[in-house]
Amino acid sequence: MRALLVVDVQNDFCEGGSLAVVGGEVVAAAITDYLATKADDYGTVVATRDRHRDPGAHFAAHPDYIDSWPPHCVVGTPGAELHPALDTSRIDEVFDKGGYAAAYSGFEGVSSDGMPLADWLRAHDVGEIDLAGLATDYCVRATALDAVDEGFAVRVLDDLIAGVASDSSARAREEMRGAGVELVSSRGSAARPADG
Repeated sequence: MRALLVVDVQNDFCEGGSLAVVGGEVVAAAITDYLATKADDYGTVVATRDRHRDPGAHFAAHPDYIDSWPPHCVVGTPGAELHPALDTSRIDEVFDKGGYAAAYSGFEGVSSDGMPLADWLRAHDVGEIDLAGLATDYCVRATALDAVDEGFAVRVLDDLIAGVASDSSARAREEMRGAGVELVSSRGSAARPADG
């Protein structure tokens, strides 16, 4: 069975948020449009979410934007919530990550009842995963690579992601391809070159 995994489409990662990715709102709306016609292609749809409580050195007053970042997706703030342009009615489970440490991969997340993402997917007979969301060069990349390590067949819907920077996004795409991730268009053709 194939699952759609929506990575970190949260207010703080979209325009107006504390760590906004250019194109984040467009990605949120595009995933909703995609689900309107393709949700039945998936056995399940799940999402990941940064939910920081006290992530230590992951937050910094003077971040280096590599290992440390401005505060974002803090539990109890609007920035931590999934973006309103994303249709959450089609999402079966949300996996929260990063409570007390940096967490880039969705596979560091747990469900509402504490089940790790990989275990939850296996319990639902998922063997293949399509990824969409934010950000190409950080959480999408880390989630895709961990999905491969966990033994899933992985496709990234390349027109349903956006990245922090074009150079690091290009490197992330190459790294994902090198690990066996397939980059495809949500419209069913080969992935287009993209900046985000």
